[in-house]
Amino acid sequence: MSEEKEPQKKEPEEKAVIEASEMDPHFKYEIQKIPGAEKIMLCFQCGTCTADCPVARFSDSYRPRKLMRMTQLGLKNRVLSSDVIWLCAACFTCVDHCPQDVEIAAIIRALRNLAVEEGFIPVVYKELASSVLKTGYAYKIPELRHRKREEERLPPLPKANLESITKISDVTGFSKLFEEKKKEA
Repeated sequence: MSEEKEPQKKEPEEKAVIEASEMDPHFKYEIQKIPGAEKIMLCFQCGTCTADCPVARFSDSYRPRKLMRMTQLGLKNRVLSSDVIWLCAACFTCVDHCPQDVEIAAIIRALRNLAVEEGFIPVVYKELASSVLKTGYAYKIPELRHRKREEERLPPLPKANLESITKISDVTGFSKLFEEKKKEA
């Protein structure tokens, strides 16, 4: 009886071997300087955050503990380019149950902010941001909706104050961030 070799399966990114060149030893200290993320090094990988996380219960890929460890190890590019950081619901269940009082949700928020600065942002969030900047709403409200409201004698939807939105996005640098991304594309 001849033995057939099973085809080599490519390891998923999260199980790939960590190369020393991928590790940025300064990354954890960069994160520690961000308000709310100061306690990143107190995480001793107990797994309580993942065990209690409502998102992790329904996702095979979202593991807060793993994100904390990758951050501690300095796997900056892996963490920031990962779509997984965008799955956090910011419910703070992980924070409430952490025995070390690590602000896991704040760390994930910091990682998201750094990801955006580095140019890693999912398309869906780019589209939402673009819509907010253009219309003041996260989603374009179809003309049919406006007509239906009128037919039902409902008051018109409030108009967005685009001037204020533009002002806020200019002051915070939000609009500039998307302008730069458009120029690069």
